[in-house]
Amino acid sequence: MHQTVSSLLPRIPISGPWITQKEMERVREAAQNAWYENSNYYQTQFEKAFASYVGRKYAISLPSCTSALHLALLGLGIGAGDEVIVPDITWIASSAPIHYTGARPVFADIDAASWCLSPQSFEQNISRKTKAVIAVDLYGNMPEMKQILSIARKRGIAVIEDAAEAIGSEYRGKKAGGFGIASAFSFHGSKTLTTGEGGMLVTDSKRMHHRAMMLRDHGRMPGDILFRNKEVAYKYKMSALQAALGWAQLERIDELVERKREIFSWYREYLENAKGITLNTQSGYVKNTYWMVTLMLDKKPKLKKERLIRLLRKRGVDCRPFFYPLSSLPAYAKSPQARKARLSNKTAYQLSGYGINLPSALRLTRQDVAFVCSQVQELIA
Repeated sequence: MHQTVSSLLPRIPISGPWITQKEMERVREAAQNAWYENSNYYQTQFEKAFASYVGRKYAISLPSCTSALHLALLGLGIGAGDEVIVPDITWIASSAPIHYTGARPVFADIDAASWCLSPQSFEQNISRKTKAVIAVDLYGNMPEMKQILSIARKRGIAVIEDAAEAIGSEYRGKKAGGFGIASAFSFHGSKTLTTGEGGMLVTDSKRMHHRAMMLRDHGRMPGDILFRNKEVAYKYKMSALQAALGWAQLERIDELVERKREIFSWYREYLENAKGITLNTQSGYVKNTYWMVTLMLDKKPKLKKERLIRLLRKRGVDCRPFFYPLSSLPAYAKSPQARKARLSNKTAYQLSGYGINLPSALRLTRQDVAFVCSQVQELIA
């Protein structure tokens, strides 16, 4: 690990995993043994352990969180003519699977404190075409799930939780991934728990589980050995090597989550008295795992966020912008739903203009964080 940054030393990274000998040994074992009669052993063990950790009956290991959301939507029968509500502030992977089904995303505003889906905006965007809502646990924080679930139940709308960024987070004592008909996780290399690339779909619904298991394997029923495909479907499976890595990481999950929270505590300590900025919040009923430490500039900063990012990068500090609203992206330029959101989602557009993600890699030291904070304070002074 580096202690300081110079042109001759590694940059302070925005994200990255914490891999130990335990993970390397488990992957070595899988490379040697995950064949023949053991061909699905590591996937099965990872799935069982993961379902137990988040408190769900079923877990399905997949190549990405995107594929997990896709299968959840298909499991609900969502298709052409339907609408699915998503928060305007999230990565496009939350909304892209809606298009895969032929349905349309509707972009709702976010809460000013949590930066997650606003229950009020969710309710205001419901129409007769609304079939589901994807509630995103942004940057490790969680939305007001009690209100969201209540609204959805009254209106007959399915809730899918996008917990890609929030493994280990909790809402009123219940772990992220335990809400709605199904929840989806990401194990991308930037995430707290990684398999390099990968994802997991979790659910308590036997019907959802059965449907997703068939759809992820080219429309074959689980256990089929006759290759009699029921329908044209998808190839969404995780390899044994990825599962072995994830299983070993899961056995260290409390350590990984605690390190994330420790890194955030260092930022909070060094920036406690800094003027003109605020960091991620945590309400009294949420345990935030701070996947991505995020700095929000005052509403009238002397320095635009894009320029601050460029200047920090020149000083060896990797950072990235707070997500731009989905409705502002070129990908949605012609969408009538996006045009409406650009006029109505005031909080999303206001906050997006002032936020940046600071280095949050699991390998960071206290010295790294102290250096980042000194550079931030010097630049915005």
